[in-house]
Amino acid sequence: MPIQEGFLNQRLTVVPRRVVVEASSRPVTRRLMVTDTGHYPIAADHLMKRPNGIEETILILCTAGTGWANIAGAQHRVGANAALVIPRGTPHAYGASYDNPWTIWWCHLRGADLAELIEEVGGPVIPIRRIDRAIALLDEIVTTLERGHSPASLMGAAGAAWKLLTQIVVDRTMPAPGDPLQRAMAYLAERLDSTVRVADLAALVGVSPSHLSALFRRATGGGVLAHHTALRMAQARSLLDTTDTTVANIAREVGYPDPFYFSRHFKRMHEASPTEYRNRAKG
Repeated sequence: MPIQEGFLNQRLTVVPRRVVVEASSRPVTRRLMVTDTGHYPIAADHLMKRPNGIEETILILCTAGTGWANIAGAQHRVGANAALVIPRGTPHAYGASYDNPWTIWWCHLRGADLAELIEEVGGPVIPIRRIDRAIALLDEIVTTLERGHSPASLMGAAGAAWKLLTQIVVDRTMPAPGDPLQRAMAYLAERLDSTVRVADLAALVGVSPSHLSALFRRATGGGVLAHHTALRMAQARSLLDTTDTTVANIAREVGYPDPFYFSRHFKRMHEASPTEYRNRAKG
């Protein structure tokens, strides 16, 4: 028989609506707030139907087993190591599969910043690469709200929820091990002492130069060469900070045969010459 909750060893906490209303006017929690959260292990016969949606956005993390969701008439399968996102006000139904019921962590979210965050997260079903970190953050949210619903507890849960959402966004943009972007980034990181042609790098990882450039723009906000330059400059800063080697030697180590060109390039990026940067007080 389908059930909404009541699973063996489940955890569940619901913030009273009066407390939610009060928190909606406070500086931090008006921007992001967790209103309900829980953990359902091996949730056999789990079924939830909300034909009119709810006021909050729902985030469900499936850690084992499988489930399904119907969101605004579209059917989706939800497997292990995936998140399901249902925006506020969206008609939906979801539940555990019959033969391999899911284990889930979940939370309901609201706040002024949430729409923008969810737009970046995407969905409705998102693969989660670092599932252990996502579980740890949801466990932190559940544990925090199990202890109470004080302003401090709501703020702590909001902080963990913010980190969870931004982690999902970062994971979506960064490359998976072995894919062309990851192999290209690794190749660039190993060749800080030389220049690299985009066409050669694209051929090495098996994609076109335009596709590789698009992958880099999506992940880093800049192109292939901009990413390589950023890596080379990061190494230059590290050498300036931690060694006494000359600027000319550092220039050669990061692929600039001409130390004067290196110094001009460094100053253009850091608004200080290498020597000025080295002498600047830090920490």
